[in-house]
Amino acid sequence: MTVKLSRTEYEKSFDISGEGLTVRHENALKHALEIRRFEIELYWKRATYFWTFIAGAFAAYGVIQGVGDPTQKVHLSVLVGVLGFVFSFAWQAVNRGSKKWQENWENHVALLEDKAIGPLYKTVIGRPPVDGFSIEHLLTGPESYSVSKINQIISIFVTVIWLILVYFALPSFGGSPDPFLIIVISLGGLACIAIAVYGRTDTRGHTLEVEYFDSKINDSSR
Repeated sequence: MTVKLSRTEYEKSFDISGEGLTVRHENALKHALEIRRFEIELYWKRATYFWTFIAGAFAAYGVIQGVGDPTQKVHLSVLVGVLGFVFSFAWQAVNRGSKKWQENWENHVALLEDKAIGPLYKTVIGRPPVDGFSIEHLLTGPESYSVSKINQIISIFVTVIWLILVYFALPSFGGSPDPFLIIVISLGGLACIAIAVYGRTDTRGHTLEVEYFDSKINDSSR
């Protein structure tokens, strides 16, 4: 069962509400910073994994356009297109999941840091605003863009591109339906539905079963 904590209950859980800095509070902040850093590393590793597959799928799709047999060309184009669409859809879902857990640990740091190190994470220091229009600032100046949000937008864009490629790879409507195309497109749709519905993190409480077995050395042979 999931329990929602108030601000007071949260602070009590990590010994924040007291006057001095406790060991639990200090360790909680340390672990929150470490896990946040680990989540960021995982985020980019996952992005690299999906980009590698999607780039390979785009290359394969381009090679398939040179196939001479029209039926084989349609089948392979739709197959690769659906695979690319499913992986791009999964990439978007993984981006959002990674963002959720990254923000989770960032929020822990924001709540835990004040007494331990001060509001370091929440304090943003930057250049003063630029007066008027500046080409230099436009081209090279810092801006408050979110790298993870941009990555999510790109994943949505790539997903839509695959949808367009699949659409144009399909033969013109009319005539008898192609079972291969129906099966491939249906499987792709079911995979996306499964990702959207069943791919979410289960935050409900669990009743665990623990089994323990003991190993002993037989000393009777002495």
